[in-house]
Amino acid sequence: MAVSVPTTYGALLVGGFVAAALSGIVTLQSFIYVKLYPHDIRQTKAIVGVVWLLDTAHTSLVCASIWIYLIENFGDTTKIDVIPRTLAMTVALTASPWRVFSSPALIPFAQAILTFIIHCFFAHRIHKLSRRDWRITVPLMAFAFLRLCSASITTAEMIHMKTFSSFKAKFRWIFTLGLALSCFVDIMIAGFLCYSLRSNRKASSSMDRVINSVILYTFENNSLTSAATVVSMVCWLTMPTNLVFMGLHFVIGKLYANSLLATLNARRQLQNERAQRGVSAELPVAFPGYASRYRTNHSSRAEPATTKVCP
Repeated sequence: MAVSVPTTYGALLVGGFVAAALSGIVTLQSFIYVKLYPHDIRQTKAIVGVVWLLDTAHTSLVCASIWIYLIENFGDTTKIDVIPRTLAMTVALTASPWRVFSSPALIPFAQAILTFIIHCFFAHRIHKLSRRDWRITVPLMAFAFLRLCSASITTAEMIHMKTFSSFKAKFRWIFTLGLALSCFVDIMIAGFLCYSLRSNRKASSSMDRVINSVILYTFENNSLTSAATVVSMVCWLTMPTNLVFMGLHFVIGKLYANSLLATLNARRQLQNERAQRGVSAELPVAFPGYASRYRTNHSSRAEPATTKVCP
């Protein structure tokens, strides 16, 4: 069977380039976060650190996989269907470490962990905004966990089946389910956040404008990740003979990481916007942990008393 180079090797290469560029933005946003918010609570700092580490690991796996396809298997188009094996740890001492950890089968799993952490972060925001309504949080977390399980099964079966054609023949549904769940969770997060923020509006027009900004920002972030997931799923279902879906899949995890970091780093801009409108610069509980930290750091300052906007 003839291999279309642009839609196989080309798709992987372009996807790798875009993923690497977005990974650079993740690193930049991480540095910006460290610079702007040194007094954030430890949990938030830990999330940012873990997300950066997972994103770096994901980028390394992407680059290693492209190396195998384009360099190690150079000129051998029959290898395009093969998923490089992940060797058992007992065999790792006699094999190249580069090859042990460079299987594309590990990429969905690394990305799934990253996605799950970010879904949990936004679920926590919704939990706070909904005044600890578990009827909203539990279903959201359940679907996010199912998405993680789906990605774990996908990774295991990719390693077991060894080729994309064999995997698609028997386990096409599990990868499709994972993409569908990821998109569904994104839609749930966007919907619940927008609803909760609108429900928490105050009479102050300045506060309404800030909340409108947060709602718009939330909608844009989740729409981007949802759109990328849907496009990847469509390519997976309609173009089974190429790897366009995998090139797109390289990028999805980067969009999630940037979504989280952009949300955290946007606090300073929203803070300044509120201050310019003559109200307290303290942000609503849409940014968990930050409001209490803000009060701790500023309560000792000798400033005229202002009316706080409570979560």
